[in-house]
Amino acid sequence: MDARLDHLVLWVSDQLAALRFYEQVVGLPGVRGEEFREGKAGFPSVRIAEETIIDLMAHDVSKGVEEGTGVTGSAGHQINHFCLSVSREDFEALKVRLKDHGVEVTGTGSNSFGAQGIAPETIFFPDPDRNVIEVRYYR
Repeated sequence: MDARLDHLVLWVSDQLAALRFYEQVVGLPGVRGEEFREGKAGFPSVRIAEETIIDLMAHDVSKGVEEGTGVTGSAGHQINHFCLSVSREDFEALKVRLKDHGVEVTGTGSNSFGAQGIAPETIFFPDPDRNVIEVRYYR
């Protein structure tokens, strides 16, 4: 099977604030931001890669999302963290943006195992809703 991650859903309290954070601080391009602002889309997203996005879903719609999945008790839970892999140059630029926006790097690591092997350096930081993001680069 040749599978790819299509999307993941993050629960956020303010979808526009989350969209701004992921666009301006993390550096991911927004998807359907204008449509969301105009009331034409139920939620905005940000693009990780050509085939992968993060949906920024409001907590107050969790009941409807749960009904859609058909799994009782599944909606509204935060995940422990998700990890983005970037180039070394983008990693260094992200650290500068985090500092410029007053976002604290809450954890660091080295020689950490991931999908592409061992990453020499990794950082962790929270988004405005305390979702934890890990970012790393590979050699």
